[in-house]
Amino acid sequence: MINDILAPGLRVVFCGINPGKSSAHTGFHFAHPGNRFWKVIHQAGFTDRQLRPEEESHLLDTRCGITMLVERPTVQASEVALNELRTGGRELVMKIEEYQPAALAILGKQAFEQAFSVKGANWGRQTMSIGVTQVWVLPNPSGLNRATLDKLVAAYRELDDALATKGL
Repeated sequence: MINDILAPGLRVVFCGINPGKSSAHTGFHFAHPGNRFWKVIHQAGFTDRQLRPEEESHLLDTRCGITMLVERPTVQASEVALNELRTGGRELVMKIEEYQPAALAILGKQAFEQAFSVKGANWGRQTMSIGVTQVWVLPNPSGLNRATLDKLVAAYRELDDALATKGL
């Protein structure tokens, strides 16, 4: 079981698609050695050092959190069914309504589009919001994503900069 890292008053909640087998085995988010999440959020400015997956609870010290659209672990996110993503999207909205972080960052455009029945989403800030929470779509940091580390860091830094501009 992998637990959400959530609390009131967060700057951002990062929402992965679903846990991979490494995360399911260890119980920590983004635990596969090929996943670049921890490196990306550090280089983008969200953390002052690169955390290890087992240190995930320290994210709360930086006013960041983690959740996921679907709790069922798979080898690849493409194994997650459309109905699972739609159900996960509805459950995610309820979590975000409860915690109301400044931003929700969904990590993957296709997952966002499927979970929220949106077509043609762009990267970055979306026009929709959940209460006071801005919704962002960022590239997934999975090692299976062909985006370069620099491109990932730039996308995540855009969110960090937007929050900093608002004093968050």
